Amino acid sequence: MNPLPLLPLLAVGALLLSGCKTTVNTVENAQKQGQRQMIPDARVITDGNLARKVSIVGVNQTMTHGGMLQVQVELLNQTRSLQNFNYRFEWFDAAGMQVNSLSTAVIGSTIEGKESRFISAVAPTPACKDFRLKLIEN
Repeated sequence: MNPLPLLPLLAVGALLLSGCKTTVNTVENAQKQGQRQMIPDARVITDGNLARKVSIVGVNQTMTHGGMLQVQVELLNQTRSLQNFNYRFEWFDAAGMQVNSLSTAVIGSTIEGKESRFISAVAPTPACKDFRLKLIEN
């Protein structure tokens, strides 16, 4: 028997096996030591196209030891493909006035398909008492 006709079949089989979806195994403590202080939030602004792909799971905020506001936002990519996006935290004082600083720069980021990701920031000064997060599709 001539093995030459079997080579295309073997190549197709190898391609099919190598094209299998990869998965990520995640392990975490079932009895959590640190409990998040999740807050109901409307301070996240997302462009319409990105909002269909990436959703906000939760927003957590706390104060650092130095008295600075710290914010952490969990995002979930609802698609199967990598999503590129930009984000920017804006900070506000107790009177609602925007506090301008270098930390208001736009930051580029990615999130893998069907994965969650945390983005976080610390206020630039102790005078910052509130924030707004803007998410923009790249």
